[in-house]
Amino acid sequence: MAAFWEGALAGFGIAVQVGAITILIVDLSMRRGFLFGFMAGAGAASVDFFFAGLAGMAGETLANVLIPYAQELRLGSAFVLLAIGGYGIWRNRNTVGTNAIDPIMVEGHRRIYLKFFMLTLVNPLTIAYFSALILGRGVGGGMTTGELVAFVVGAGLASFSWQTFLAGLGAVAGRNLPSRFRVFASLLGNLVVIGFGLRILLRFLL
Repeated sequence: MAAFWEGALAGFGIAVQVGAITILIVDLSMRRGFLFGFMAGAGAASVDFFFAGLAGMAGETLANVLIPYAQELRLGSAFVLLAIGGYGIWRNRNTVGTNAIDPIMVEGHRRIYLKFFMLTLVNPLTIAYFSALILGRGVGGGMTTGELVAFVVGAGLASFSWQTFLAGLGAVAGRNLPSRFRVFASLLGNLVVIGFGLRILLRFLL
């Protein structure tokens, strides 16, 4: 049982950080409602669950493989975030005050899930995070199989519950805020996403 709660704390630790995925889930929920935000959050949480499992099975090996490429992985994620934020701003500009259909409005639940799964997957260094927690739990002895399963389930459920909360928060805001404010909030959110990308890029360059 202790391993489950340790996993839950680890899952919250990685999910609660305000990042690009957080902003995008809230933005999507505001524009399309809870169910779409829920599917987006489920995609993100699935990756945390997946990475926690990988870390448990081969965390040390995977961490050692990924760490030498940390800078390249961060650089790739920076360009992905810049592209997402730029597209979001372009989308708002081309839908406000017109009858144009937002391209994302035609995406179904399954596609939204896969999209956010892939967006979250571009940060495989999450494996290193879970690996450090698992390997640091006990020198030599490590976790038993049962403890490992409990840890992974706890991490996955914690991430899933937080992403669901974000979807609900965005949906409530979308129903109760004026349309102009929702557009402004979406624009601001995409600027924040671009900011995350620029910060990663500047760290890489400096």
